[in-house]
Amino acid sequence: MNEIIIVKPEKCIGCNACIRSCPSPEANLTKQLDNGRYTTMINPDKCIACGQCIKSCNHGARDYIDDTEECIAQMAKEKVTILASPALQTALPNKWRGVLDWFREKGCVILDVSFGADICTWAHLRTIDQGNMGNVITQQCAAVVKYIEIYQPKLVQNLSPIQSPAGCAAIYVKKYLRRTNPIAVISPCIAMKQEAEATELIDYSITIQKLMEYFKRNGINIAVDPDDSFEYKFDEPQGQLGSIFSRPGGLRDNLWTHQPDLNIASSDGVRRVFSEIKMYAKMPENKHPQVFDVLSCEHGCNMGPATGSAQSAFDIMATMRGIETAAKSRRKMTGMMGRGEDRLFKKFDEELRVVDFLRNYKPTMPSPSPSAAQLQRIYEEMGMGAEEKRCYDCRACGYKTCRDMATAIYRGLNTPDNCIIHAKTILNERHSLLTKQHLRLTDITTECLDLSDQLKDDIAKITDSMTTIGKSTAATSERAAVVKELLENIVVFCSNNPTMDQSSVSQLISILETTISAFSALDDNVGITNEHSGMIHDSIDNIVSLVEKINDTLIKTDISDS
Repeated sequence: MNEIIIVKPEKCIGCNACIRSCPSPEANLTKQLDNGRYTTMINPDKCIACGQCIKSCNHGARDYIDDTEECIAQMAKEKVTILASPALQTALPNKWRGVLDWFREKGCVILDVSFGADICTWAHLRTIDQGNMGNVITQQCAAVVKYIEIYQPKLVQNLSPIQSPAGCAAIYVKKYLRRTNPIAVISPCIAMKQEAEATELIDYSITIQKLMEYFKRNGINIAVDPDDSFEYKFDEPQGQLGSIFSRPGGLRDNLWTHQPDLNIASSDGVRRVFSEIKMYAKMPENKHPQVFDVLSCEHGCNMGPATGSAQSAFDIMATMRGIETAAKSRRKMTGMMGRGEDRLFKKFDEELRVVDFLRNYKPTMPSPSPSAAQLQRIYEEMGMGAEEKRCYDCRACGYKTCRDMATAIYRGLNTPDNCIIHAKTILNERHSLLTKQHLRLTDITTECLDLSDQLKDDIAKITDSMTTIGKSTAATSERAAVVKELLENIVVFCSNNPTMDQSSVSQLISILETTISAFSALDDNVGITNEHSGMIHDSIDNIVSLVEKINDTLIKTDISDS
């Protein structure tokens, strides 16, 4: 199936609001990107296009596709039949006629979907009268139909066999008016595109929001209409009570108008209707109402996800009261016969065949559910190996329960790392390890600093010894020169005095004593040099030992195991 709801990944922050609000358990596909960021894409085969995720996304990461551009381009080539939803009036109370006039000026034929809704009511009643309809779930909501086909396929047999109001209107155009030109529906419904593709009755699904965006983008101004009535000169009859189909219980109230004893229940809004459909599936048939009238959108189609309207619920309810009053007036003036008979339905009895307005459905095979063993493995990946950890149900991941999240992971729709409890557990463990490593590093740093201080002391000793040796070496050199000079003097003296008298001997003795003194000083300097050389040798040995200790501390110590 082609994507209808689309994602802008660059705007998705992975907040899971879309999953949290989505009634379709398999419509969202969460992935972790290379940069570690999470983003949630669409699984188009499992999406019902209800549009709830678009409403709930505060970051503009979700949008949808309709056929507005394609239809308007086609209008330049051939005449198009426009089917206008009654929700157009509630979304654009002062401009809806101007919008339809714009299409008419482009050569389009303008018809009222409300007339198709009247056919839909008639077909339901006649099928009930003929005993050919059991307890049914109404199908005027395309999102509900798709939900049942995908997620509750056994309820397909309970779906009403009658086409939706738009489908009935399209069949009327094709089969009874014999028009062959393309058909477009203007509605507030994103899922209408799915119905159009499934039934092949409608060629273009135009949403009110995208249409108004097109007008704004192309500088098309639709003037405000001062007329506050709800009448319009359609190219075929305007609908009667079918006009109220767009509000909650619209079909129910139409049926009750003709058969007030019918057992009918109604439900609307994503937060209610899909959970109640699940309940319906579990109930025995004898507890089902004859008609379960359901709409995906809260406040009905009038507040559909593609209205693009700033109208409040109270504004819409006030408009609907006016639409309903006008519809009842039309019915009273043109639709009623004597004895309370309905002239419009009599006309339908004479001209239409119920069988022409029936629809078939295409249930899909449910996705497999994980076994207990498969779930156990996934729970362990989520850090929920213990039974008591599987009931956190915090919903941060978007799913209602941890089991739902585990099931999504099993189906490839999510990842264990997107579980906030799992992520927090990992972060806590890593924080604890980092704390231990930090303390160990502090100890290592202190130890290395102490060793460094000792190195400084030994280097200082070496420096001092080298200085002393340098001075001693200089003194030794000086003394050696003196000794040399004295020895040379002795040689000269002896050569000049081959025979010695007492005076010569005394002089020689004096020279020798001076020489001995010089030798003694020289010996002292050599001793100092040797002493400090030894100190240098000891300091070097200490430095080697200290370097080995630092090396052992920095390299051999594995802090990852600390």
